[in-house]
Amino acid sequence: MTVAYPRKLRNTMSARDILKRVVGDRQIHLITLNRYRYNEQRSCKDLTNLIETLNGKPKELVQDLSHHVADEARHAYWLTDLLIELDADIDTPPGMSYINEFERLIDEPDNMEDAVIDAIAAINVTEKRGCEYFSAHIKALKEAPETEENIKIRTTIEKIFPEEAGHVRWGNRWLGKIAAESPQKKAKVAQAKRKYAAIEHAAYECGMDILAGAELRRLSNLLEISKTMPIWEQTTYLMEKLPQTIFDPQLQLTRIDAAQRAWKRSPQDFMDKFIPMFFQGIKNN
Repeated sequence: MTVAYPRKLRNTMSARDILKRVVGDRQIHLITLNRYRYNEQRSCKDLTNLIETLNGKPKELVQDLSHHVADEARHAYWLTDLLIELDADIDTPPGMSYINEFERLIDEPDNMEDAVIDAIAAINVTEKRGCEYFSAHIKALKEAPETEENIKIRTTIEKIFPEEAGHVRWGNRWLGKIAAESPQKKAKVAQAKRKYAAIEHAAYECGMDILAGAELRRLSNLLEISKTMPIWEQTTYLMEKLPQTIFDPQLQLTRIDAAQRAWKRSPQDFMDKFIPMFFQGIKNN
């Protein structure tokens, strides 16, 4: 089967590019760690909801998902303990929510068989993004000054990373197992992988891209998602998701918050760096 890998931010910035910058700025570094904590914590709730939806069938999948919840909970408390030790915030992270946008872009499947395939495809693609980020984060920390704080952060991420990689392998096995059952299921799995790869990329860019022209890039990503669907579903999906994609008040609030943070840190950098960077986004269209 085709393997889908996470794509770069605006097709230009890799996770390594981003994490190298993150590690060099303590404030952003701590916010990023808190996002990891929040995502791991939120995964516990989402996986629990899936277990309840499955209602005990198939047993093997429910058992695996229960183990997955335990892993995510452990990652969340490791990160929580780390952040408290570093005297950092453990509240809801500022800005656009990757998880909320991912869930907003999902459409409800018609039956339980499709729901299972969709759920595993969704878990698989988000875990791949997590692995990409943890790997890049570890590399950036190895290249950064070996401070006591950086060593503590790297040690925590190095504990989480192998288990996240195991989750990716688990998802690959389940999708392969379902695809092997029949040509029809193989086609469904392939379509679900394409769709959720497009949804994940759109959610990722939404959470990272607040520059000028972001609305048009979000529209482009929405159209890309719709193209993974049967032709008769595309119009309904677009009409349902289009309004908030283009007119999202949270995007404007995030822009204002980012501008205020940049101004408070350095009015000179705000004028010399933030403003040019913001309008550079127009060129990306």
